[in-house]
Amino acid sequence: MAPALTLDTHPAFADTAAWEAHLRQDRRRSEHTIRAYGATARRLVQFLGQHRGSAISRSDLAGVDAADLRAFLAARRSEGLANASAARELSALRGFLAYVAKGDGAAAPPRLRGPRVKKGVPRPVSPADAIAIADDAEDEAREPWIGLRDRAVLLLLYGAGLRVGEAMSLTGAVLPLGETLIVTGKRAKTRMVPLLAPVREAIQLYLDACPWGVSRDQPIFRGAKGGPLSADLIRRAVRAARARLGLGDRTTPHALRHSFATHLLGRGADLRSLQELLGHASLSSTQVYTGVDAAHLLDVYRNAHPRA
Repeated sequence: MAPALTLDTHPAFADTAAWEAHLRQDRRRSEHTIRAYGATARRLVQFLGQHRGSAISRSDLAGVDAADLRAFLAARRSEGLANASAARELSALRGFLAYVAKGDGAAAPPRLRGPRVKKGVPRPVSPADAIAIADDAEDEAREPWIGLRDRAVLLLLYGAGLRVGEAMSLTGAVLPLGETLIVTGKRAKTRMVPLLAPVREAIQLYLDACPWGVSRDQPIFRGAKGGPLSADLIRRAVRAARARLGLGDRTTPHALRHSFATHLLGRGADLRSLQELLGHASLSSTQVYTGVDAAHLLDVYRNAHPRA
């Protein structure tokens, strides 16, 4: 019988540590994301070592194929991993293997379709999925500053409840960023929204990396050639991210705004305050979120109550 493979017997664990350092220093990922992605990469190395009966080297990782990934996902699914979580793990592994392949001069990792996620009634995006979408859009961008831009926009939609058009219309006049942001919405109506520290940090990281200067009358978010960023590019980034993560086709930039509202309501926000934060002209527009929250409570009841 082959000896048990531990962390110390796997040379490839040095690659997982280097990748975590890359995520921290070059990609500016959150510590939560770094821990999750690093744990997924280590699970793959451990699985491959046990599967092959020998320690895994960098060249072994560079040669991982679709069959290896399918076997890994099958093993993870047997441990009870849900489809959406399996899709997120697959997305993390694509990034890890691409990093290893680039360092080894090897071909890009195999493109394997993620598990299909069962479609149901429209639901808000979970906090974890909202962050995963922003992180995935950053990872898949063609240039680092564009990745930081897309991540900043998506966190702004979820963290402050902006419409995508409102985010596109922000100009350098809002700088420097503070704890609140003045937003101009429909019918030129302005409102004040809180700007959470992680959202401020994401926007500032983008501004620091953006090759185009920003003046008071120019938009903050810029396209690849320096012009105003198109909302369609953000929608396209979300479509691509949801496909890689196995999320439903109703996961759109506007769904992030819906999620902002639903999560606030679920944590006790009153409708009048929510109306002001969203910039709704009438309370009836805001009341739709009470139905979404009630649907969630019914789901919990049906899944938990023995007589349901």
